[in-house]
Amino acid sequence: MSRLNDEWKVGKHGPLEMLGEGLHTVAGEIDMPLGHFPRRMTVLTLQDRRLAVWSAIPLREREMEQLEAMGPVAFLIVPGIAHRLDVKAWKRRYPAAQVVCPPGAREAVSEAVPVDATTDVLGDPSVAFLTVPGVEEKEAALIVRRSDGTSLVVNDIIANVHHPDGLGAKVMARLMGFGVKEPQMPWVGEKMFVKDHAATAAAMRAWAAEPGLVRIVVSHGDVITDRPREVLERIAGEVAD
Repeated sequence: MSRLNDEWKVGKHGPLEMLGEGLHTVAGEIDMPLGHFPRRMTVLTLQDRRLAVWSAIPLREREMEQLEAMGPVAFLIVPGIAHRLDVKAWKRRYPAAQVVCPPGAREAVSEAVPVDATTDVLGDPSVAFLTVPGVEEKEAALIVRRSDGTSLVVNDIIANVHHPDGLGAKVMARLMGFGVKEPQMPWVGEKMFVKDHAATAAAMRAWAAEPGLVRIVVSHGDVITDRPREVLERIAGEVAD
């Protein structure tokens, strides 16, 4: 894993983009030898205007001002053990924010910041914080049910890296299965986390059956809006095999 950042270290990133009702995202990059690997932050506006930040990325002050204008940062969600890189800097900036992670990631996240909760404490009936079945409780997911459709937010169980930047990123994306040709579960994540393939596949099929599913937001790569149900069904079949 990358060394944890103590300070507010801003890397290359795009604008704060609106995906849907109360759902925003920022695409950023992680520097690596001979390239840059994509990463993504998701910002969720809860019913009381408080914000939940998923897989936090330090932004330029202009974008941080835009984010803060949306509401107070109340939750920092670390969705898996590999996504704690910048949570310490965010917690320093927003000391009142609660840190939330899946139960199996608590020990790793606690090396960066104290963990406040490992269950759904978001307090919004339109949002469900979930621990992904079959992965030793190490990965989280969100289901966001809003009037303009349902969004599934996942972490390292699905990747969609179509355009890795640089030789190192291209090698990593292809060798580790980060969805260069089509969205897929990275094989490195499957080997590290998935212990009950049937349970994980069943969860994906249940998500595919969500009414009004319009998108899957991943932590690495592009947002999936093209036939998200079929994507989940296909990946579930691959995982179950």
